[in-house]
Order: sequence, then structure tokens, then C-alpha cells
Amino acid sequence: MTASEVQVRRATLNDLDGVASLFDAYRVFYKQESDLPAAREFIKKRLENADSVIFLASSEQEAPVGFTQLYPLFSSVRMRPIWLLNDLFVEGNARKRGVGHRLMRHAEEWARRSGAAGLELATARDNTAASSVYEDLGWQLDTEYHHYSLSV
Repeated sequence: MTASEVQVRRATLNDLDGVASLFDAYRVFYKQESDLPAAREFIKKRLENADSVIFLASSEQEAPVGFTQLYPLFSSVRMRPIWLLNDLFVEGNARKRGVGHRLMRHAEEWARRSGAAGLELATARDNTAASSVYEDLGWQLDTEYHHYSLSV
């Protein structure tokens, strides 16, 4: 499979099982226990409630090989929406074939068409493979602001 054979489209409930399987693998990549039933329920709720946008990468001959999930946010300073690119995952056998690039470009086009001011994401400091994809696509590393989180 080459990047030119990969089609990216918005996922629907008909894609639930494929997306859930990829989402479960994504969570395992980030050192979470596999839990396919919970992953399926989580993705099902996102699709039913339309509170995220999920793009799925696949070829005509193969099952889905990657996905990205975007959540809507708003920038008060820019007074426009932005999208949080929260999840990006490509199966191991499809990596280094341009699938991640295709998914990222699709997310960028979605942001433009939706009138957003931009996209934001975070990744682990040691995820150099993903960082190289982002930088190759023109994403800029934020060195101006500290980003904090609080678990509750």
C-alpha cells in the first residue's frame, strides 16, 4: 500500500468497529491496557453525539489502517474556533508510507473549510517519529507558553 492508494474520509457509525480497533491500539501505544469494549463505547458516543470529528484512512483492498480525531475548541483571543488534534494513529505495518501525512493534511483542510483559526496538538517529548511528521508538515513547536494540566 502506498500513500496514493490511501483514501481518507470522515468516519460514521458504520465504521465503528474499525475505528474502535484502531483507537484501542492507539491507547495501548500510550501504555494503557487494551479494552476494546470500552474503546468501542467511547468512539460510539463521539460519533453519536458528533462531539468530535474522526477521519479514517484505508485503501479499497484493506481494512482501516489509521485515524485522527479532532475536538472543537475556541480561541478567545482570536475569537474563532480551533481544532484540537487529540489522536493520530497509524498501524505499524502502514507506517512510513505517508498515511500519517495524509491524515494530517485532511485535518488541515477540514480546519480551513470549517473556518477555524488553526489546529493544535500535543505529543510525548520522546515521540520523535510523530514530531518529525508534524514538523515536516509545517507545524511549529510552541516554545512561548507553558501548558499545564490538572487531573481531577
